[in-house]
Amino acid sequence: MLRIVTLFISIVLPALAATTLVLGTASAEEISRSAPVGIVELFTSQGCSNCPKADRAIEALAESDDVVTITYHVDYWNYLGWEDTLSAKENTERQYGYAKTLGIRNVFTPQIILNGLHDAKVSDAGKIRARLASLDQGGERLSVPVTASLSPAEMTISIGDGAGNADVIIAYYRKRTVVEIKTGENEGKKITYRNAVTKLETVGMWDGKALTIKLPAALLAKRGFDGCAILLQSHDANGNPGRILGAASL
Repeated sequence: MLRIVTLFISIVLPALAATTLVLGTASAEEISRSAPVGIVELFTSQGCSNCPKADRAIEALAESDDVVTITYHVDYWNYLGWEDTLSAKENTERQYGYAKTLGIRNVFTPQIILNGLHDAKVSDAGKIRARLASLDQGGERLSVPVTASLSPAEMTISIGDGAGNADVIIAYYRKRTVVEIKTGENEGKKITYRNAVTKLETVGMWDGKALTIKLPAALLAKRGFDGCAILLQSHDANGNPGRILGAASL
């Protein structure tokens, strides 16, 4: 059963000066994946019977070097008998924010957003790749280069030049989480979740000119995260998320 919600909630992306990434203490420099063909954001729930197929698609795509994948667990199905252990109100607010910018009346799970521009109801890795290729050929590609590196001393985010204005957002996530679901629609299943977001943080603003942001390692060592994606994302007048111009992941 495709689950649909019609109540809209305003989204507010926090603009915080500090960053708390958990990649542990980097013993050697880590370099982000370069030139991704696109970014795939999945809104999912452990309590949704239709979601495991989409979760598997994201698991497959997460192994690729040329696609940035992010998973957001929403909280509006927690009343169904199993409370999603990765869910957060902020993830739900982001999904509603997309609904506003994309002109979608309802939100649902599983829902996939491609490059911040289009939603998709597909749950197949190959079809998702085909949609990304179509966006690339149609001029809706990730157009601004974004790279990131992490050393024992600092994280460095480098953004190329281009046109427009956008926020620099870090999506902190857990690269792999295995959950045994004991009740609800997915009772008895053991599901692997990839790149499940635990926090979104705005760390800078881009005005079309090349930009470098450095974040001290002292602010990046808090426990709980082991990966992140860097998004260069536009927004509407109300702060709702819009087109993603560039992305990288660590």
